[in-house]
Order: sequence, then structure tokens, then C-alpha cells
Amino acid sequence: MINFNLSEEQLLIKKTAKEFAKNELLSGAIERDDKKIWPEAQIKKMGDLGFMGMMASSKYNGGGMDTISYAIAMEEISAVDASAAVIMSVNNSLVCYLIEHFGDDFQKEKYLAKLTTGQKLGAFSLSEPQSGSDASNMNTTAIKSDDCYILNGTKNWVTNGIHSDIVLVFAMTEKGIGHKGISCFIVEKEFEGFECGKPEEKLGIRSSDTCELYFDNVKVPKENMIGKEGEGFKIALATLDGGRIGIAAQAIGIAVSSLNNSISYSKDRHQFGKPISSNQGIQFKLADMAMEIEAARLLIWKAAWAKDNHHNFGVLASMAKVYASEVAMRASTQCVQIHGGYGYIKETGVERLMRDAKITQIYEGTSEIQRVVIARSLL
Repeated sequence: MINFNLSEEQLLIKKTAKEFAKNELLSGAIERDDKKIWPEAQIKKMGDLGFMGMMASSKYNGGGMDTISYAIAMEEISAVDASAAVIMSVNNSLVCYLIEHFGDDFQKEKYLAKLTTGQKLGAFSLSEPQSGSDASNMNTTAIKSDDCYILNGTKNWVTNGIHSDIVLVFAMTEKGIGHKGISCFIVEKEFEGFECGKPEEKLGIRSSDTCELYFDNVKVPKENMIGKEGEGFKIALATLDGGRIGIAAQAIGIAVSSLNNSISYSKDRHQFGKPISSNQGIQFKLADMAMEIEAARLLIWKAAWAKDNHHNFGVLASMAKVYASEVAMRASTQCVQIHGGYGYIKETGVERLMRDAKITQIYEGTSEIQRVVIARSLL
């Protein structure tokens, strides 16, 4: 039996996330974007509310919630500030998830229990300057030496890189065997030889930080390896499948904000003696946004349901991310168009939606890579 009604807990999460976004994120969102201000106080409050470890077990101070609840919260927060949402997404979908599902008890007690509450912040580091979609093309190495691994190399496009306390780093422990030689490590910021590059100048999500990371003979204790040698790439792919659900929800949040702003402006803006919302051309744009948002949300929830019920959800997550990100781009672009000249200036805030939407088609696997994943499942 299919039931589209949200549970009482899910409705409460939606209400809490919506109120938090309105009361804590809305004010100053434009300024934070313009000046690239890290939302420190807001992230702390997100931790206090349980939004930084929603799906992790209560044993490690997590919320023990389902993936649909997480997607709901991501949508509400993204509708107001996509930068805050991506910080939340990385900590939840990539860092907490990976450590809980692939780490050992020592790693969960030492790291996960603090990440879930927001006491510590995590980052996920897979891409390198010479790679990207070809993630297994890796130059960073981790050479075993007595009771540790010596880490050398460079990572890029690391969200939360500057403000994180720990980073999950993927490195080659054995060269010449491709992705089978990749392993995963928990690296603390305090480890000697670990440095962060300057923050990247980005088109969107500007109040979140993105940077390169440099490792110069960094000694990583052997107990900080997650899983076994050679299991890193498998761990990364499994983690990214779930991460794509969060990014899809982020995209829908941006699309919802685009629709709501468009409705409000079209009612208030008068041309030729009547509100522009009375024009069929505007009405068709609003109708298309609403239809696509509803379709994308259902696809996201289906992927989340499959994940929670232990079904194969990777292809559904890819579908959700591709479609939701394209819906976000269309909706935000139409939002700017409906606002006309006012949509093109920062004061109204809607141009930010279009800039923020674009990254959802790129990070955690480009739309092109997702289509490859989908096509392979068909063939």
C-alpha cells in the first residue's frame, strides 16, 4: 500500500526546519553570500537542533531518523540558504554516514559522537586537480610506515575544508592496480603537515567554504584507516549514492523558493493596470514550476524510501539528483525572468537562487555521470 502522508515526526521535522530557516537563516543570507561569511552561529544552532547528525544512531548522539526526514529538512533549509544546507549535507550524508556504516567502534566513539551534535565538523575529500568525474585517477598516496601511514598529495573542491575539524581522505595505498588500491582515512586538522588552501571564489553557495587541501608527509595513525586497504573506492561510491539524495533535496528547496518568490512578486507587480499574475504567460511558468517540483520531490522520496528499506537505491538517487537539479535550474531562471530587472540585482535575493542552483548539477557527481549510471542500469 502506498501512503503519501507524512508521519507526525516528519511533520514536526518539517515545521522545525522551516521555522529555523525563517528565524535564523533568512536574515543576513544575502550579506553572507555577498561577503562570503561562514554561518558559524547558525551551524551551531543546527547542531543543537539535531540537524547535523539526523540519520546517525542515537548511540552516537544522532537523531536515528529516516532518510525521508533528512530530505524534508534539507529542502526547508535549502529554500532559505543553500550554503548552510550544503554544510549540513556533507556532515550528514558523507561524513557521519560513512563513519557509522564503514568505521569501527573506536572511530565511531572518537569522531562520530561529536560530529552528530555539531561539536565537530567533517569534510569529504575525494577529488584531485587532475581528476574529478574520473575519481579513481588518484595521485595522493598513503604509504604504510610502522604504526602509521604517510600521506602526501593534494585534494580539491573540498566543501567545509577550511572550517572542518576532521576530513575523510581517500588515497592510494597501492599503486598500479587502479581503484582497488584506494583506501580511506580519517585525518585530523591538527596533524602536522596538513594545510588548507585559500577559499575558492565561487559562483554560488558562497558562504560555505570550498578549498584545496595539502598533505606533506602527514602521519596518520593506522587505527584511522576506515575499513581495510583497498576498500576506499567502494566505500566512497556507496556513500555518494546516499549523498545524492541530500543534494537532490537541496535542489528542490531552491526550486520551491523560486516558485514562492515568483508567486509573491507576480501578485504584487502591476503592469498595464493589472498584476502580472493575471497574464497567461506568467501562469504557465508558475504551473510548470509547481508540476516539476512535485514530480522531483516524489522521486527523491522514492529514493529515500528505497535506501531506508535496504533496496538498491543508487540508480533512483542518480535519477533524483539529475531531475531535481535541472528543475532547480529551470525554476530559478524563470524566477529571475519573472522578476525582470529586479531579478537581476542582489537586493531581491532571487539571482542568488539561480547561482546556487547551478552547483547541484555538478557536485557529488555531474548530471552527465548520473546519466551514465542510469543508462548502464538499463543496458
